[in-house]
Amino acid sequence: MKVAIAGAGLIGHTIAHMLRETGDYEVVALDRDPKALEKIAADGIPVERVDSADGAALRSALAGYDALVNALPYYLAVNVASAAKGAGVHYFDLTEDVRATHAIRTLAEGADHVFMPQCGLAPGFIGIAAHALASHFTEIRDVKMRVGALPQFPTNALKYNLTWSVDGLINEYCQPCEAIRDGRTQWVQPLEGLEHFSLDGVEYEAFNTSGGLGTLCETLAGRVESLDYKSVRYPGHRELMQFLLEDLRLATDRDTLKSILRRAVPETEQDVVLIFMTVTGMRNGRLVQEVLTRKIFAKTVCGVPMSAIQITTAGAMCAVLDLFREKKLPQQGFVRQEQVLLDQFLANRFGQVYEGATLDARALAPLA
Repeated sequence: MKVAIAGAGLIGHTIAHMLRETGDYEVVALDRDPKALEKIAADGIPVERVDSADGAALRSALAGYDALVNALPYYLAVNVASAAKGAGVHYFDLTEDVRATHAIRTLAEGADHVFMPQCGLAPGFIGIAAHALASHFTEIRDVKMRVGALPQFPTNALKYNLTWSVDGLINEYCQPCEAIRDGRTQWVQPLEGLEHFSLDGVEYEAFNTSGGLGTLCETLAGRVESLDYKSVRYPGHRELMQFLLEDLRLATDRDTLKSILRRAVPETEQDVVLIFMTVTGMRNGRLVQEVLTRKIFAKTVCGVPMSAIQITTAGAMCAVLDLFREKKLPQQGFVRQEQVLLDQFLANRFGQVYEGATLDARALAPLA
């Protein structure tokens, strides 16, 4: 399968490396940044310099490919998806942006190829898992999804390090959040809904952020009383972010906020991805609750040291693409994450990273 990967940043590089290791995929990285392309090319992965903001150029560059994986910032998603449609290739992305996903869904209407956005951790795996747990109940009362990509060793006042896209992070903190309350879908404000919990003796806080639910509100509409998604951080983070975004009014000056965060908050590869999900409802006449938790740490994958957010985001994308290649997913039109079966995802050679597996050349051997 010939796959173009738009975006030669950290996640795009990781996806390209994972897919290439299997021998089942021919991958080429597309980007306009020559320095980013040099890093990927140094690993023996073919590259092509293309400006993804130029729809015509990208469409032309996609000739001969089977699929496009978009690992670019959320604000380029619609433009890149449009180019994929024009080129007649299958489209997959990692976007958390709600408006971009709605626009991509419109593009998918009547398409002969697949359009499958939100293929990362959250949205992505978290929706697959929540839908699977919810299917175990005859009546669903509450679905609570909590996810955080956190430093293992927090040292600053924010108790946070940059582990992924700054643009995506700020977007999650600033956009309205979809939820279901009292059986009705509604919008709630980001940074609100603060709660505290502990897991394995560590204290955390969680609050509303945008995009993590994907299309789950629509899928479970009329079947669940309460459903929400919140980002997990160490206690005190939300208060400081609210000061920056609201008191200093940086929510309306994102360029300044990005500059501050990039200058003052260091990146880290020593991170942990925390997943904490509960579903409560009726089964066989009894009120019961199911809990799914995961802690995924940074480690070496395919011979390369990777952060936990690299492993989970790229692993989820590769697993979904693999399942599509095996024809275990629809082959045309708009595809939701909830259409992926959790058992198939976790059994997949890439999805196994969510079970703590260490991927190596043997684990990623070509499929028969």
